[in-house]
This record gives sequence, C-alpha cells and structure tokens, in this order.
Amino acid sequence: MRLDDSGLLTALHEGMFQQPLWQDFLERLRQRTGAVYTTLVFRPIDEDAIVELHAGPPPPAHIHNLFVEKYRRDPFPYRHMREGRVYALAELIDADNVVHQSFLSDLMVPQGMSDMRSVRVTEPSGVDAWLSCAGGRSIGPAVGALLTALAPHLRIALRAFVALEREKLRSTLTSEAFGRLNFGWLTLDARCRIVDMTAHVEQLFQRTSLLRRGRYDRLTPASPALDRELTALIKYFAADPDVRPKALNLSRDPWMDMLVAPMRGGSVAAGSTPVAIAYLSGDRWSQADRCDQLVDLFGLLPSEARLAWVIAQGIPISDAAETLGLTVETARNYSKRIYAKTGARGQAELVRIVLTSVLAIA
Repeated sequence: MRLDDSGLLTALHEGMFQQPLWQDFLERLRQRTGAVYTTLVFRPIDEDAIVELHAGPPPPAHIHNLFVEKYRRDPFPYRHMREGRVYALAELIDADNVVHQSFLSDLMVPQGMSDMRSVRVTEPSGVDAWLSCAGGRSIGPAVGALLTALAPHLRIALRAFVALEREKLRSTLTSEAFGRLNFGWLTLDARCRIVDMTAHVEQLFQRTSLLRRGRYDRLTPASPALDRELTALIKYFAADPDVRPKALNLSRDPWMDMLVAPMRGGSVAAGSTPVAIAYLSGDRWSQADRCDQLVDLFGLLPSEARLAWVIAQGIPISDAAETLGLTVETARNYSKRIYAKTGARGQAELVRIVLTSVLAIA
C-alpha cells in the first residue's frame, strides 16, 4: 500500500489546526486501511501525561466499563518500540504475559481487532507519538508499508505541533503577565489599523471610552487632538523605523497612558504589515477607588490614603501637598503616620510597598 493519496498527507499536516485534532486524517486513514480503529497518541517526557486521539465506532458500554475497571490503560510496551519502525501486534504481545493475553481476548478481539500495525516517531525535545491501525485481516504488510511512508511526515507534523503549542503557552503566559500589571499591547499598520492585540486591550476597549476600534479596525482615540497626533506618529514610524518611541497620556483619572514604538521586523502571518506597537497601561480604578483600597489594606484615614496614593506615584511631598491643598507641614505629619501604618521607612519604600501589594493586580 503506497502513499499515493495526497488527501491523506494534506489531512495530516492540517490536523494540528482542527478540533478535535487530526480527526479528518485518522478517519481517512481508517477508511484507506480498512481498520476498525486508528489512533494517534502523544506522550511527552512525563509518562503520565498523554493525549489520545482516535477514529472508529465507540466501544460497547460493557467493553468500555471493563477497560475502565480492569485495565485503565493499554498494557502493551509501546515505549520500547524503536523509533520509525513499524511493529505488528504479535511483536508487542508477550505470550507469557497474562494481562497482554486477557486485554487481547477481552477487549480487542470482541471488537474485530485481531491484528495491529503501529509506528513510533519522536520529536527532538522528547515528545513521542504513536500512530496505530487496528482491525482484522486487512491489517497486514501493506498497512505497515503505508505507516512506514507516513512516519517522516508524522515526525514533521509532530515537531510543528509541539512548536506551535510552546508558542501558544509562551504567548498566554506573556499576556497574563502583562494583564496582571495592567499592561497590554497592540500592533498597528501604516493606516493606524489594528493588526493584532492582546485580550487585555480588548477588555480595555469594553470598559473605557478613551480608545476604541473604529471603522476598518482603525485605532481611534476619543480626543481629536490625540487622534491627529497618533496618526502623524504612525506615518512617521512607517517612514523611519529607527526613530525614538513616544509616550502619550490618555487620562489622568483613572490613569491611562500609551507608549508607541516603531515595529522592527514584521510577521509573514499578519494580514497587513505592522509598522508600530503600542503598549497600553491603565488603571481600571479611579483615584478615589484606590484611596478606599488603601484605607482597607493599611488602616489609613481617608486623608492619609489620598496623600499616600499621590506620593506612591513618586511625587515629592511638597508637590503632593500642593496637589491636595495641604500645607507642607500637614503633609509631613500625615506622611509620618502613613509610614508607621505601612511599615515604610521613607517615600521610596512606600512606593515599593504600594506597587507590590495586591493593589498591583486589583
């Protein structure tokens, strides 16, 4: 049985993008070989973590219950299979192993599976995959030849799948880290249209009117002056990617700002070429909300909390006093009580305590 079905290869390489994974490929392989079941099993270096995919009719209820109660897992020594070599069922069964013999007679033969061909491939990082076809008389040398021909393509697909999953995990962790710091990012093309963005920015669009996704996916600030400035800045970055980034303030209460930087190196996967990346940082709470949280967290009086929040932004006490309408002497008296209640030994330590408290992720 030669590998002359381009549809089978197409299904193999597209299977990593399907849900359930590789379902079309396994069903095509089942029909091509006449197997009762086709299975694809992934097992990383940790032997307990496996992903099993299959095509074929669901087992009868009594067979399923027997498997769960008596076996729980396939007992055959797949780990000992040599990489890239196709094995027949007879090579995996130990004639003196009672569990092997009962698994065959209790579960496989009643479902029409008296033979099997299986091949193992390994991805460089140590992730293994086993592709198997199980059935009756149709499962013979021709099926083994087909699996031998499929093995190099399966190895490539496995490597691509593992790399994709790692990137997805890395992207998720990065997005969560940005989100916990109330940071998000989005990329923009030369017309200020959004190419890509994090989930945090999508949520930000829902809770603020300062920015929105406008017509044709254009990033549109509420302020016309800021809109003009951003548009000009993006055109500038498109013409010269070596210019310095620029920070823009969107709001002071609640605080929200944006750092726009030229994009160096685009993505071949993007629908349009990004020329800039905008990092958004915003506090979801107003200053009044933050002061209430400081009262709850450190037992401050409201007047103390207002001063604590202002000086936690790195503003000198004299300037903070002017902002709040206090005398410098009053502000210093408040600050002494603030330091005592928070355990800070000065303004720098107060900044650290506030910014590393639960307020940072609230």
